[in-house]
Amino acid sequence: MNSVIKSDFADEATRIVARAQEKGVVIRVMGATVIAKHCPTFQHLHTSMKRELTDIDFVTYSRFNPYVKPLFDELGYGSDDRFNRYFGMMRQQYYDRANRRMADIFFDRLEMCHTVDFRGRLELDSPTITLADFVLEKMQIVQLNEKDKIDSVVALREHQVGNFDKETINAEYIAKLLSKDWGFYYTVTTNLREIKNFARSALSEDDSRDVVLKVDRLVEWIEKEPKTRSWKMRARIGPKKKWYRDVEEVVR
Repeated sequence: MNSVIKSDFADEATRIVARAQEKGVVIRVMGATVIAKHCPTFQHLHTSMKRELTDIDFVTYSRFNPYVKPLFDELGYGSDDRFNRYFGMMRQQYYDRANRRMADIFFDRLEMCHTVDFRGRLELDSPTITLADFVLEKMQIVQLNEKDKIDSVVALREHQVGNFDKETINAEYIAKLLSKDWGFYYTVTTNLREIKNFARSALSEDDSRDVVLKVDRLVEWIEKEPKTRSWKMRARIGPKKKWYRDVEEVVR
């Protein structure tokens, strides 16, 4: 087992997932490191738009919670004991001091402006979460910042929109999920319009055209999916009532 922490984000993420797998722990990479693993053709857009990686985010199942600290101890990480004592059932943090970055580990769900539930989803891809879950991770943010827009357009430029998960953004899964939750639907579709505008302003004509077409296809899939009764009832109220959670920044 290679116990040396790697400075490259993608290599280090792969090392962690591989060691976890050897120990029977299912853990997957989230966040911008997904681009480093999934977007070899258009990763240059990440670089040209000056998207810098700072941390490595992971998600695992709550049943593996007791194994996370021993895993990261062995891998050479320091524990944020205060944070982990307080939030440890939902989220834990470990530090790679040599490279001045953090590993942030979530359990079962990402609970921010909206909830992205990973239960039953982590085995569908490796070493990262699926591209559909990555899109949801980004699109659940009510106030997108530039780095989230960059991540989103690169993922869309690299991959097709379809109805399966293998190197494809699974629009069918996204549409079915959003058909049950109007608030999540509203945030995602609002953000997808913003992604189109960003693509037109930040990318070349060919790249932006491709991203816009894929966003339109994804939105079409979302709109065509039959909505639940609860979705329709909430839609009548619309954004007059708050539809998302405020996310407080954790002081590190």
